[in-house]
Amino acid sequence: MRDISHKRNTLRTATAEAVLTLSADTLDKIHRKEIPKGDPLEIARVAAIQAAKNTSQMIPFCHQVPLDHVAVEFELKETSIRIQATVKAIYKTGVEMEALTAASIAVLTLYDMLKMLDDSMAIAGVKLLSKTGGKSDRVVKLKRPLRAAVVVISDSCAAGTKADLSGKTIVSRLKDNGIDVTECLIIPDDGDTITRTLTTCADHKGIDLILTTGGTGFGSRDVTSEATVRVIEREAPGMAEAIRAFGGEQTPYAALSRGKAGIRGKCLIVNLPGSVRGVCESLDALLPMLSHAFLMLWDEPGGHSDPRGEKKR
Repeated sequence: MRDISHKRNTLRTATAEAVLTLSADTLDKIHRKEIPKGDPLEIARVAAIQAAKNTSQMIPFCHQVPLDHVAVEFELKETSIRIQATVKAIYKTGVEMEALTAASIAVLTLYDMLKMLDDSMAIAGVKLLSKTGGKSDRVVKLKRPLRAAVVVISDSCAAGTKADLSGKTIVSRLKDNGIDVTECLIIPDDGDTITRTLTTCADHKGIDLILTTGGTGFGSRDVTSEATVRVIEREAPGMAEAIRAFGGEQTPYAALSRGKAGIRGKCLIVNLPGSVRGVCESLDALLPMLSHAFLMLWDEPGGHSDPRGEKKR
């Protein structure tokens, strides 16, 4: 199976359809409840739900997904039965295979229960109708690419006694996500230097996003958080909390980061940990929300609506 441990839990939904064609006489028997094996619709519904819950046991590369909801609906027409299976889960991967499996097993169950009565039956097709959740739902078109600055805060890196790895990791990830990195700076763990650097990037270099790495722990020289608070005008605590919460699913040490996030003018500043692993986990949490954050920050259309289409409270 693919490694999805770096992905976030989000609400995932999928709806699949299957169609069974059959004679009008057979449909009439279903309406009159004259099928010898029992009510085919209710049995097919139960079979579909069981199938959705057991998809990973039948399809080798499917993850075991903790399903929150499975709904199966039937539409009876003159010579066909249309089945719709909808599956929901709050998880790291989608549920389209669960929906497709549910629809497939439902139509096969109907076929099995009716085959003694109707030689004309045919399964007309199974297809995915829709899916939501995950990365595809968070693709937001901004008016221009973001301009970013990466600030490595480390006495040893600034002195040249230690190679910078976390800053390079951030630069690579940002570029992979279509973000222009126009500044990459290495400075010591000095509060005044940090404050001055962040202020200059935000106010005079046209930077949209500043990501710092390092200086967020409990050490006596870890002053990044305090320096950042002096620079930002409005705090964005949810971002810092999301980073720590996501990291906490990987290691309990994520809670030891004191990183801050906030806004100065139209610039977003976010503190990331100093380790490469901490940086990667933090970016996994942060990157999916960046586009919508800047729609809001730039007062763009859609920025003040919930990404799910709901009005913000």
